[in-house]
Amino acid sequence: MVIDSGPDFRQQLLRIGLKTLDAVVFTHEHKDHIAGLDEVKAFNFFNKMRMPVYATDRVQQALKREFAYIFAEDKYPGIPEVDLYTVREEPFVVKEITFTPIEVMHYKLPVKAYRIKDFTYITDANFISPEEKEKIRGSKIIVINALRREEHISHYTLDEAVSLLRDLKPEKAYLTHISHQMGLHAEVSRELPDFIEIAYDGLEIEI
Repeated sequence: MVIDSGPDFRQQLLRIGLKTLDAVVFTHEHKDHIAGLDEVKAFNFFNKMRMPVYATDRVQQALKREFAYIFAEDKYPGIPEVDLYTVREEPFVVKEITFTPIEVMHYKLPVKAYRIKDFTYITDANFISPEEKEKIRGSKIIVINALRREEHISHYTLDEAVSLLRDLKPEKAYLTHISHQMGLHAEVSRELPDFIEIAYDGLEIEI
């Protein structure tokens, strides 16, 4: 499975040599998280299957606007073939893997984070309610966004992400969705608590 399909989705797939893909699960509808959806057509061809796509009703409407040709009644040959499944509040299962949705706020936009076993992935957020935090607690590994050092209207800063992780107490945490404004990897890493690292392209985590 893949969570979100950004503009460089094709390059990511080629870099790791992915041959099969069972589903795409979306967090929200911003372009940097959905722009690569067209690339699933390769898996339609090679895996001979329609691609299951999991998203909230709001995100599904955005996908239909952005990729109208995929959902048109009169389909052009060779376009991606997808089946939409609605993400709600309750956990759902994809290929025997349970996804637990967690609602986080990206300024005023609700975004879905996901917990899979003892792993939680949180992108594009700067607020999580106490009730939703309880769904995260007990995670051994957390990946969370930390855009930069300075305050931002819709993303956690470095200090905010570290403070939240100290509260949630995972065994290991990784910072993602980092901008060039954060600083150099080696310099920032020296400031972090031992259980927190900066994520990087190609990072592999066993859960």
